Amino acid sequence: MNAEHCKAYTLLQEQQIDDIHAHGYLLRHNKSGARVLLLETEDDNKVFNIAFRTPPADSTGVAHILEHSVLCGSREFPLKDPFVELVKGSLNTFLNAMTYPDKTMYPVASTNDADFQNLMHVYMDAVFYPNIYKHDEIFRQEGWSYHLESEDGPLTYNGVVYNEMKGAFSSADDVLERETFNTLFPDTPYGVESGGDPSCIPNLTYENFLKFHQTYYHPSNSYIYLYGNMDMEEKLAWMDEKYLSHFDAKEVKSEIPYQKPFAETLDIVHEYPVLDGDPLENNAYLSYNMVIGSGLDVKLNVAFSVLEYALLDAPGAPVKQALLDAHIGKDVYGSYEDGILQPFFSIVAKNADENEKEKFLSIIRGTLKDIVKNGMDRKAIEAGINYFEFRFREADFSSFPKGLMYGIDVFDSWLYDENKPFAYLQQLAIYDELKKLAKEGYFENLIQTYLLDNTHASIVTLIPKTGLAAENDAKTAEKLQKYKESLAKEEIEKIIADTKELAAYQEEEESEEALETIPLLKRSDIKRESVKLYNDEHEVDGTTVLHHNVFTNGIGYLSLLFDTKNVPNDLIPYMGVLKSVLGYVDTEHYTYGELFNEINAQTGGINCGLQVFRIPENDDDCRRMFGIRAKFLYDKLDFVMKMIEEILNTSRLDDEKRLHEIISSMKSGLQNRLSSAGNATAVMRAASYYSPMSNFQDRIAGIGFCQLLKDLDENFDEKKAELIKNLQILMKYIFRKENLTVSYTADETGYAPLEEKIAAFKENLYTDEVEPGSIVYDFEQKNEAFQTSGQVQYVALCGNFEREGYDYTGALRILRVMLSYDYLWINIRVKGGAYGCGGAFGRGGNACISSYRDPNVGRTLEVYRGIGDYVRNFEADERQMTKYIIGTISELDVPMNPSAKGQTSESAWFNGITEADFQQERDQILDATLYDIHALADLVDAALKQNNICVVGSEAAIQKEKELFKNVENL
Repeated sequence: MNAEHCKAYTLLQEQQIDDIHAHGYLLRHNKSGARVLLLETEDDNKVFNIAFRTPPADSTGVAHILEHSVLCGSREFPLKDPFVELVKGSLNTFLNAMTYPDKTMYPVASTNDADFQNLMHVYMDAVFYPNIYKHDEIFRQEGWSYHLESEDGPLTYNGVVYNEMKGAFSSADDVLERETFNTLFPDTPYGVESGGDPSCIPNLTYENFLKFHQTYYHPSNSYIYLYGNMDMEEKLAWMDEKYLSHFDAKEVKSEIPYQKPFAETLDIVHEYPVLDGDPLENNAYLSYNMVIGSGLDVKLNVAFSVLEYALLDAPGAPVKQALLDAHIGKDVYGSYEDGILQPFFSIVAKNADENEKEKFLSIIRGTLKDIVKNGMDRKAIEAGINYFEFRFREADFSSFPKGLMYGIDVFDSWLYDENKPFAYLQQLAIYDELKKLAKEGYFENLIQTYLLDNTHASIVTLIPKTGLAAENDAKTAEKLQKYKESLAKEEIEKIIADTKELAAYQEEEESEEALETIPLLKRSDIKRESVKLYNDEHEVDGTTVLHHNVFTNGIGYLSLLFDTKNVPNDLIPYMGVLKSVLGYVDTEHYTYGELFNEINAQTGGINCGLQVFRIPENDDDCRRMFGIRAKFLYDKLDFVMKMIEEILNTSRLDDEKRLHEIISSMKSGLQNRLSSAGNATAVMRAASYYSPMSNFQDRIAGIGFCQLLKDLDENFDEKKAELIKNLQILMKYIFRKENLTVSYTADETGYAPLEEKIAAFKENLYTDEVEPGSIVYDFEQKNEAFQTSGQVQYVALCGNFEREGYDYTGALRILRVMLSYDYLWINIRVKGGAYGCGGAFGRGGNACISSYRDPNVGRTLEVYRGIGDYVRNFEADERQMTKYIIGTISELDVPMNPSAKGQTSESAWFNGITEADFQQERDQILDATLYDIHALADLVDAALKQNNICVVGSEAAIQKEKELFKNVENL
């Protein structure tokens, strides 16, 4: 880029950033004062982000509600939901918006030049010229409003953010995180809840909502980021001409102040809700939290990430182990919370006795003093540094664009010092420096300064209280009833009228003129070629080895996959335990802490997991594989194979104390995941009533598995002998040469030595005779509801269309987009107030519909049952069909890193899917007509009429509609 050509901007900094292979420019727009950061790279996955510093003054959630609302129509795109129209018809690789405690971001990404420009245009118009000033319905829909359908009906609150935050305030882990955060910074914007406290959200007025936009959504308070391979000068000229030059610079007071350090540590006690029947004893959270310097100190922040690993995260880490040995909590974990001006370090004991708080603190401080006196474990520090350096170099962010993640990282410094935008993009020199400093007492000094001598800290104790959620619901209902009783007849009629008016606004069809303002690509803009698979099949001494031959920059991704088809039925759930035990117990040559650190000091990690694949020719079963996966630099292959052999051949599966620690930690983590991702939990459970794959997954990772962990944890002394025996028997069933398939992602250089290593590895696998067993699927339509202490629901309805005689077609992918952003979006999110909703249709015939943080149950199920009629009566012209097709293709065409290319190829091979199958699916999508959509109506009806229901949600909502379920129990 030639910065001299951009006369509307002043170039402040220019820098080559070798760590991420980019050239950076920092500019300021002369007229408006907008801050602009450019990262020129060879990456075709282009990213745009416009963000604003948005410090909240209270917990009404104004920043969060505004983030939702500006995307509900603007000056040039006057639809009710241009965001959704974009999702339907854009080739985006990322499209969303995010509220943080001190900033709000609007990032988009795309590999298509025209599409990228369209996305930039819609987002710039949204933030600077939103329709929130014309339609107060936007505020009432996205934020909160009174809902009253008749004079004698109940007055309630509704709103997307209101219901989202009711869900966020339901989880004990979320309550602890928020209470910790807010109490450490009482005099700054961090002392309030930027997302919104449900008890405070209804205090937000429409006037203050608009005032927040007027104050902070100005270019002078903006941070604009562009990343990738594009014509930067063209983008800068367009932003200047179209938007930025229309504003004059002004002073916006949005700086985030530092919290004055505390003279003494705060001691806070807070309640969290549990259900009747949940234990009150040993069910508290004890948390010790310390503020650590400034987010502008990159070295300090990287060092504390390493300390979190070395002190708390790694198995056998000293602080964690000392608390577990003293039986302070069943699960101990920690976190280093960065991404804010003043990061903080937390140590948490979960399922603890609140009366042992002093002991909790004494053990932490005593352990830390010993470490300062005697020195850190050098291998743990080395492993921590290597772990984070490996991740930084690999830059594997799963399906998220690299440029997006870099664009979030820059705010860790840029937001607090506008002259330091590149600080977090340059970390390799810091890792080198930390390796030297580790030998000079640097980490011990950090512990003394920030964890022992620091009074800017808090002790937060969360105590369980039965019925607290119901109590809060009752208080809200009582408050609303009293308010209703205080109203005159005309005021009640006004609320009823407003409720109807909002519903009418939501149901009003978009005009063709408004719809056509959203730019749209043509079908011909989309490439016809489908995904390429990389499966070079080799046979090594009777073992299939799949080589996924792609360029990986010298990193090998190895998977050793063992078929578990002969595992007896009663041992199936114990495979879920085994995957979390291997690599986390002592072996012949290492303690489990030494083992973990040795692996992380030399590789990107070795992990065990379970994977399930379809058997296309047999719908009554599935392929269940136990996988050991490793990632490493090519020259570490010998080391990796040696460590895997150490784990498989010498693990001490009879260490009772260690097994109980692992079981307790697994139970704690799984319970949290099942309730926080309640939509996935409900879908897996409902599908387990009939689907082999889901039935297996539920038994090794879902509600069924959680029941096993609960039993093992609570009755460990009686169950431990059986547990040890089952784990030892499983090893002999699984890790046999005849069960092995190898999958390896690397180029030819990386692959060359593998075959010889595999042949040697097989010689050490189990050969003991075992009686072959088989899985028995306990299919039964249970239609369950699982009660939580939360205040929202996750509602799933599932069925299988192939069993009703229908075949999978690519058009089902289009239907998924249609449902997620039209029928379900309008009826479940917009009208129903749920935070999320969606559907999925799989190649095996599985059809699953679910909602997320939903205030409803029965109403939602009725909406689901209307899907067939919606599809039957769906009308769309060529433009609308093209829009849905493009949106569908964008989900298929997510750019893949080397690891993803390998995993996609591996998964396709096991599932029996070929490039021809993928091509057929793509052709069916690109050539779809309205007739193809209508043809899906009977398929959907057939699947959903099977009526497999599961709901995870609040006790009050489930009890109110318990006749919908065959079984109701606490989660």
